[in-house]
Amino acid sequence: MSENDTAKPDWRHYNFITSGPVDDYLHSLLPPRDEVLAEMEGFATQHKVPIIGPAVGRVLYQLAVMNKAKTVFEMGSAIGYSTIWWARAVGDAGRVVYTDGNRKNSERARAYFQRAGVEARITVHTGDAIEFLSEQKEPFDIIFCDLDKPDYPRAFRVASKHLRPGGLFVADNVLWSGRVVDPKADDAATKAILELNRTLYTSPDFYPVILPIRDGVLVALRK
Repeated sequence: MSENDTAKPDWRHYNFITSGPVDDYLHSLLPPRDEVLAEMEGFATQHKVPIIGPAVGRVLYQLAVMNKAKTVFEMGSAIGYSTIWWARAVGDAGRVVYTDGNRKNSERARAYFQRAGVEARITVHTGDAIEFLSEQKEPFDIIFCDLDKPDYPRAFRVASKHLRPGGLFVADNVLWSGRVVDPKADDAATKAILELNRTLYTSPDFYPVILPIRDGVLVALRK
């Protein structure tokens, strides 16, 4: 059985916000992915690599198309699964910046990008994503945050300076398997996610909404 025809793919490592039956139903509606994405889902299953999965991948693709985005900066790209969704959305004239601190991840991602036919649209950077974003001169249409969670507040502070008006700041895992409503959760990751969510919802410069799909996807429009 392939990754595309299983009812509950193993790459879903977290306890997500939607209930099991609802999550299964959502994924049963998804059309089969192409060979490259399906292989990446299989690799994520085998090696416990966290990826956004196809349901969220379709959200990212739709956001980019609706926003007419041509430039996307991705903070925390792992094996490049989400990068491919962005790259396909921005088209031949678009540019996506991939970042990851693990050289093995970036080398694997390059191979996937080539096979997917989108390598010309992607700039691969191996190293610190926040530092690299701070060095950019031109604003981006979309900045996607999927770093280690304790870095989320700092990532947003930098991202807010590099996003065009009308652009989108998007962050994954902002409901954190429900730990955002657990009064006993005092770990650094949960605290950082709570800080990010509060900051966005109280900022006069952004209009945020949290989509309760998978582990929570925050989409914030810069005014």
